[in-house]
Amino acid sequence: MEFTKDNFSEWYNEVVESAGLVDKRYPVKGMHIWRPYGWKIMQNIDNYFREIFGEYKHEEVNFPLLVPETEFKKEAEHIRGFEDEVFWVTHGGLDELDVKLLLRPTSETAMYPMFSLWIRSHADLPLKIFQIVNIFRYETKQTRTFIRMREVHFFEAHTAHKTFEEAEEQIKEDIEIWKKIARKLAIPYRIVKKADWDKFPGAIYSLGVETVMPSGRTLQIATFHQYGQNFSKPYDIKYLKEDGEHEYVHQTTFGMSERLLGAIVGIHGDDRGLIIPPEIAPIQVVIVPIVTKKKKEVLKESKKIRDELRESEIKVHLDDRDNYTPGYKFYDWELRGVPLRLELGPKDMEKGQVVLVRRDTREKIFVSREEYVEKIKSLLSEIQENMIVKAEEEMKKRIREVDSIEEIKENDGVSAVHWCGSDECGHKIEELTEKKIIGSPINSGEKGKCVICGKETEKIAYVAKPY
Repeated sequence: MEFTKDNFSEWYNEVVESAGLVDKRYPVKGMHIWRPYGWKIMQNIDNYFREIFGEYKHEEVNFPLLVPETEFKKEAEHIRGFEDEVFWVTHGGLDELDVKLLLRPTSETAMYPMFSLWIRSHADLPLKIFQIVNIFRYETKQTRTFIRMREVHFFEAHTAHKTFEEAEEQIKEDIEIWKKIARKLAIPYRIVKKADWDKFPGAIYSLGVETVMPSGRTLQIATFHQYGQNFSKPYDIKYLKEDGEHEYVHQTTFGMSERLLGAIVGIHGDDRGLIIPPEIAPIQVVIVPIVTKKKKEVLKESKKIRDELRESEIKVHLDDRDNYTPGYKFYDWELRGVPLRLELGPKDMEKGQVVLVRRDTREKIFVSREEYVEKIKSLLSEIQENMIVKAEEEMKKRIREVDSIEEIKENDGVSAVHWCGSDECGHKIEELTEKKIIGSPINSGEKGKCVICGKETEKIAYVAKPY
């Protein structure tokens, strides 16, 4: 590693490539190539999404990439939010298209014309679907791998319900699902309600899941949107009620993206590279044989250990490359963030032991062959829990309660400040600090005075520079 994490921006850019997550040399700005190791991590995350949303009775679908301009235009507020961010397809071969097409920036305008065909009566509700696809945004700001891209690997869940209250229950369920995802990925977070000017186009309100990177900047890693009937009316999504009357459905969405992997890289990594949470790691244990004169015997025993771990459903890799030294292999697998390293040499074989090295603490542990499988299982659980606790502690340090505009300006992290909730005072906070209101905690805080107008309020604003 050429950079230290103290220089976060350069460290981040270096580690995502050096660790084999992506190759950024693709000749279109903001589009990268997933390399095998990075793609395996992302696929592990995707597969957990499939598992957990399946448990909550969502079904997976896959919609086309292209959306007709005619459908995109049906929801005026949505267009105002996205029309300057979309990629347009204007020709088929050399022929100009009668109706322009766009690459989906998100899928409301692709899905909802079909919802109006699928939903006929109350028996069709609730409708709960999701898809894992790529979306496209014409991003003009500086791009950053996983965090700000033009082509984004994206998860989106869409639901339709009979009543607003049922849609509200769905939002609560989404928050419960998110809590399980956050533990799986060992990501600390705060859920905030977005200011009205910052909500998703077309939403009644938006909730954002925010984490704080080591740079002090916030990163939005998930969103929940309550649409009410704002999309069902323009797309004519109605159902027949039990009393024979027709009513428009109420809708919600839940979105996440490859930003989750960016958060894992930034939050958990150190000067040696990545640290991957064991529950999503493609390789949980890497075996590094310490080969000397007894090369044949050590390799034979290493393969036996590999097979034993596989039988115990531990994701294991044997690094039997003979053109690299053990020291180089240690460096290489630390860079890639494998949770546990298992070393085995002739002396260890004589003693009937293996050597385990934790990636998170670099602690070295000597374990007998009789106990090593169970010890590895317990260590993987300990590492996962330790990463969760450590990350939450680090994030807390980057959130500070303040009482003045000057304190917000001086704070490199997130400032928690009282705000009356008015647009006027909110815009003034952003103007004076040159930062952004990230949102307000969904639970009220203690009473205080708005930092701008002095009005008494329980509302808190998180103010920071976001990615």
